[in-house]
Amino acid sequence: MTFTQSQNYPVNQAVESFRGLDVDSQLALFWFIYKEMGSSVTPAAPAASTVSPDIAEGLFNQVKDMSHEEQLQIQRDLITGANTQTTRQYGSLSDTTKLLFWYLLAQGMDNGTVIPMPENYQLSGAAEQLLNVIKQMQFEEQITLFRDYVSPMGAEPKSGAGI
Repeated sequence: MTFTQSQNYPVNQAVESFRGLDVDSQLALFWFIYKEMGSSVTPAAPAASTVSPDIAEGLFNQVKDMSHEEQLQIQRDLITGANTQTTRQYGSLSDTTKLLFWYLLAQGMDNGTVIPMPENYQLSGAAEQLLNVIKQMQFEEQITLFRDYVSPMGAEPKSGAGI
């Protein structure tokens, strides 16, 4: 897997802080970022993707067709690097396509096709603090942070037809 991490210290520190949260807190933080900053940050995901959005949409549609419990488990598996067919498919995507996939998941949560956040969910103190740090970053730093965060997720793809 090729993964080029940013040389920007505040971004690297934020990525490490993000990964230091428990899995469900990471998912929740991603959701809160989408809800609070979606109008400025998340449109860059589809715009930044130089590949056809069909690849991200294809994987998203597989997840969308699962039960809510399975959808949540797939998101957790992506973060923990579990070795499943879906996480291997994700692992074979480019960084920008991975970012687009997470954007599609957030849209799905927003429109009810993907398991929604529990009503009245409160971020942990550490996640809330990190959200405030991310809000203060420049736009380019935010996009770099999200790309650096989603890039190593998933599992190493298998060669050939094994995905």
